[in-house]
Amino acid sequence: MNTLKKSIFSFPNQTSVYHGKVRDVYTLKNNTLVMVASDRISAFDHVLPKGIPFKGQVLNQIASYFLKETASLVPNWLISTPDPVVSIGKACEPIKIEMVIRGYLAGHAAREYKLGKRMLCGVKMPDGLKENDAFPEPIITPASKADEGHDEDISKEEILSNKLVTEEVYLKMEEYTKLLFSHGSAKAKEKGLILVDTKYEFGLYNGEVMLIDEIHTPDSSRYFYLEGYKDRQKENIAQKQLSKEFVREWLMDNGFQGKENQKMPEMPEEFVSLVSNRYIELYEKITGETFVREVSSNIPRRIEDNVINFLKNA
Repeated sequence: MNTLKKSIFSFPNQTSVYHGKVRDVYTLKNNTLVMVASDRISAFDHVLPKGIPFKGQVLNQIASYFLKETASLVPNWLISTPDPVVSIGKACEPIKIEMVIRGYLAGHAAREYKLGKRMLCGVKMPDGLKENDAFPEPIITPASKADEGHDEDISKEEILSNKLVTEEVYLKMEEYTKLLFSHGSAKAKEKGLILVDTKYEFGLYNGEVMLIDEIHTPDSSRYFYLEGYKDRQKENIAQKQLSKEFVREWLMDNGFQGKENQKMPEMPEEFVSLVSNRYIELYEKITGETFVREVSSNIPRRIEDNVINFLKNA
């Protein structure tokens, strides 16, 4: 299957390009960004060798769906999506903090909890919880964004004392994080899912805090199935989930956690297909829409044509 592993474009009025783990971001002269969602997949801050068919399309279309739906709640960067894997929007100054919010003891929080830790990013986690239990209230556990390597847990107090942002900006990010998580949780419940945890990224545009990047995608969020959740917790059975966590679990089962001297395992084609199908399933589950696979013999040419046509008519 044709996948987009990397993109190399030279759009009109382009000034720079940034290649992230998954997205490639092209900056244009008129304070505009062209963000291309590739089919790359990353885990433990490493990009896996194989691309995942339709992953970029799923990420871009879920993010676009929620950005449009939450625009009245929280201002965001999006202007248009001229191609299934492309979003065009305002070039904000990124704030190098991920606002991670957790409604349940899962993933990184659960791993820390099992080690006996009860403080995460300056937030106390109550005793007596087991993995995948709900927190009494969602907790915000920020991470500092690293240009390379691992993002690091950081507390609100450290963010303010290190002057990473002003208190006014941080409080606005905190307010928006809670609003978006509440909205995302309600939408997930309507569709028979639980939004377990997620992360949001923000930037400044003319001094205004704006939501940037993706929102409520399987790369940035963890979902459980609502049906059977309570029974599985009672019986200490692993939760059925739709997220990227099962990729991390597969890597761990194959001896890889991104640590030094660990070799990245090769994903067999059957597993690649499984990952692709999981992403498509989440799209259909969370949006309630049928996913239409955009099959193209030349993905880069399609992207270039669609973006240039949009810019000409913008």
